[in-house]
Amino acid sequence: MKILFLNPNCTEAMTESVVQTARTILPEAEILGWTNTDGPSAIQGPEDGDAALPGLLVLLPKAREAGVDAIVIACFDDTGLEELRAKAHCPVIGIGQAAYHMAVLSGQSYGVVTTMAGSVPVIEGNIERHGFEGACLGVVPSNIPVLDVEEGRPEVLDKLSVEITAMGARGATSVVLGCAGMTTHHAALSEATGLRLIDGVRAASVLAEAMVRLNAVSV
Repeated sequence: MKILFLNPNCTEAMTESVVQTARTILPEAEILGWTNTDGPSAIQGPEDGDAALPGLLVLLPKAREAGVDAIVIACFDDTGLEELRAKAHCPVIGIGQAAYHMAVLSGQSYGVVTTMAGSVPVIEGNIERHGFEGACLGVVPSNIPVLDVEEGRPEVLDKLSVEITAMGARGATSVVLGCAGMTTHHAALSEATGLRLIDGVRAASVLAEAMVRLNAVSV
């Protein structure tokens, strides 16, 4: 089984973090991680998403040649999900999409803690498009830039923990980590908050595996 994680931004460190998580979750799968070298350094709103899309589409023929069984968009905004899904030779899912599915399956309500305010309308639109708005208590920006989240300095993790705890106090039975850069900090944030946290990279890893297995059975 070969699963490709496509990072819409050009920051290699984020690709490496995502791949490390996916390989931990799926040790028997072949996990590839490709970086959109033509993308912005981070996706922090619709303009960044638009700028990233051409570089993602260029990578689809390469993915076909590599024989990947599934593609995961490694950005919580699910950048280019519909466009890539329409043109790819294999299933395509986003880490945001996967996280919403897991959150709904895990409890009665959930909330999202993300990075910058510019991403909130994108995320809210994705939640509504997937039909998960009824269970969502809200999407809250931490106002921490994506690359600072990825770096994960102590003060950054403290701020994220405060926002996550506040979402739990609102009644969320699960809190979704709304940035691929949070995947490395899943354990630390879980310990700090004591809440059920849904990491989109982990969720997408297991769902991509399930999709590939289901397709194999169907053939």
